[in-house]
Amino acid sequence: MTRRTLLLGAGATFLASACGSGGGGVGAAGKGTRRLGISAIPDQDPELLGRLYPAVAERFADATGLKVAYRPVTDYTAVVRAFEIGDIHLAWMGGLTGVQSRQRVAGATALAQRDIDADFHSLFIAHKDSGLRPFDTTEGLRGLAGHTLTFGSETSTSGRLMPQYFMRQAGLKQSQLRGKPGFSGSHDATIELVAGGSFEVGAVNEQVWDATVAADDVDLSKVTVLWRTPGYADYHWLARPDLDDTFGAGTEKKVLDLLLGLDDQRPEDAELLKLFGAKSFVRTKNSAYDRIEDVARDLGLLR
Repeated sequence: MTRRTLLLGAGATFLASACGSGGGGVGAAGKGTRRLGISAIPDQDPELLGRLYPAVAERFADATGLKVAYRPVTDYTAVVRAFEIGDIHLAWMGGLTGVQSRQRVAGATALAQRDIDADFHSLFIAHKDSGLRPFDTTEGLRGLAGHTLTFGSETSTSGRLMPQYFMRQAGLKQSQLRGKPGFSGSHDATIELVAGGSFEVGAVNEQVWDATVAADDVDLSKVTVLWRTPGYADYHWLARPDLDDTFGAGTEKKVLDLLLGLDDQRPEDAELLKLFGAKSFVRTKNSAYDRIEDVARDLGLLR
């Protein structure tokens, strides 16, 4: 089955759950009959997401005593929209999608991030035939002029927002690239496109790159890492402000306590944390993403 087929199937699942009357959507009556909806930006292979988030939903259900439903979506914009209209109540967001969601839902709260998210990094990777070589400073990005490049999703923090920001810092204009930048839709797809030679350069999430290399899913004779960006804040769990009003006082705290209590020394927790690519979750707050908001405004990615 192709990646596109999997994504379309995920989208159909989301639409069915959002539009149906029995799934605890916005119109469901009473706290007892509603399902707590969770979702996540589709930043990786749908097969991995399909293993991770149903497991997360089960743990949230155990912690809260509620019925919890994972709502898969086809793209980043769909997560933001579903959060805005209340079809989902908790979402795993990137830095930019979290900022976009908080702009649309006043009072939404960044709850927790992984131990790796306070100092996250993007990588610029290149096909070996591009003739590009690794460099050590931001200014090295000027060497991408005249080459083709793909970002990930248009609203990906690590796959578009921050890479484009550092390109601007270097003085590299997108018009200096060969052709318009591509948008692959996910980090896995970016790696595949660069490895296959469809694009000479790609901007990718470092964590996904490391996992892909560890799984031997990329031919390192064809792809090289050019540069690792400086760090920035990225992924986090975001909660709607009406979470406790909808599902009972203390619901948000129960979710937060579960996340912060995950321990990689316990087998059941270790398996979940491994899927997240982390060793633990830590508390975060909205202000941790102020820099992301500033960059997004500068690049015209906030309405």
